[in-house]
Amino acid sequence: MNFDTSKPHPARVYDWMIGGRENFPADREAARRILELSPDVRRSFVENRRFLGRVVSHLVDQGIRQFLDIGAGLPASGNVHEIAHAIAPDTRVVYVDHDEIVLAHARALMAGSDRVRVVGGDATQPQRILDEPVVRDFIDWSQPVGLLMVALLHFVSDEDDPARIVGTFRDALPAGSFLAISHGGVEGWEDRKEQIRKASQAYVRTRAEIADLFAGFELLEPGLVDLALWRPTAADPAPTGLYGGVGRLPAGT
Repeated sequence: MNFDTSKPHPARVYDWMIGGRENFPADREAARRILELSPDVRRSFVENRRFLGRVVSHLVDQGIRQFLDIGAGLPASGNVHEIAHAIAPDTRVVYVDHDEIVLAHARALMAGSDRVRVVGGDATQPQRILDEPVVRDFIDWSQPVGLLMVALLHFVSDEDDPARIVGTFRDALPAGSFLAISHGGVEGWEDRKEQIRKASQAYVRTRAEIADLFAGFELLEPGLVDLALWRPTAADPAPTGLYGGVGRLPAGT
């Protein structure tokens, strides 16, 4: 299997930002350019990982026993299955990503696990993900699902329509399912959107644009907030510039 490591990839840039080792010079250079533009962004990446952990713990506490993690990224400390299994060992997790390096590492790590599956899939083609035999058969679609789109949708262009992507998954979810999103925000400095996109490959959006992605879901308290403020464990969490929220799919949607 041949990997093109000469170009930066968001998953590997993220890996470097949170202290991982699965990255290459092009990824590290891209990360440094991002830090030049926004020196505090590295902390935002770390806080995003913590947000994921709090979300998974909360959803397991709410009785969720199966997760579909779209755009899972490279395995790192605090993986979804590790957090979930520490509370409820019977929880099933399906990781989905389109990057071959991510898939190779994830499959090696999860080999032999009867509660975790790894599937190749592109978030911009949600129906193809839903039609994957592993996704279709390993997930019990008669029971609520925790759908995770953490640090994913800001890598989806307006042309690929993130609302369409979320809507396709929403229409397949059983009532009582949950959707978690974290997304780069641009509130107050919309004029830097293009500069940010060139540096990070990210399509940052306003809070209102991100809130629209939860159409059909009922947002849990405290709503769509800076992700460091979503049910924080720290006494005085510092804002990150990333928004995070969790929505529940009510009956009759």
